[in-house]
Amino acid sequence: MSTKRKSKGAYMISSVAEMYGIHPQTLRLYEREGLLKPSRTEGNTRLYTEEDLERLEFILNLARDLGVNIAGIAIVLQMRERMEEMNRQMQSFVDYVRTEMLTRAHPGNPSEPGLVPLRRPVIVAVPPRESKKRS
Repeated sequence: MSTKRKSKGAYMISSVAEMYGIHPQTLRLYEREGLLKPSRTEGNTRLYTEEDLERLEFILNLARDLGVNIAGIAIVLQMRERMEEMNRQMQSFVDYVRTEMLTRAHPGNPSEPGLVPLRRPVIVAVPPRESKKRS
């Protein structure tokens, strides 16, 4: 089980505290404030995954290097999560548009109109702007 745990990257609170040079109470505080959400064993021992450690590094960067307080860290993390969700939604939309474009470019049903490639470039003439005469 030790090998399996290590490959999944699950670390106990004492190991994480030692790795990052922080007190275990700091990790407990981050959990109470909702900044970290480690999983728990049946015996209620906190287990931190690689993803938890990446999030902790981000939190520590904000706190140590940028001087952001806990409330500010919570706001930054919420904004980051919203941005990631928006990015997922945009990617889903792009995938949908790509699929639609490919479907319409090569329709399976010959009665459906598809995209028709242009054989020659289209030149659009733009009328010259009239200069206003001052009177």
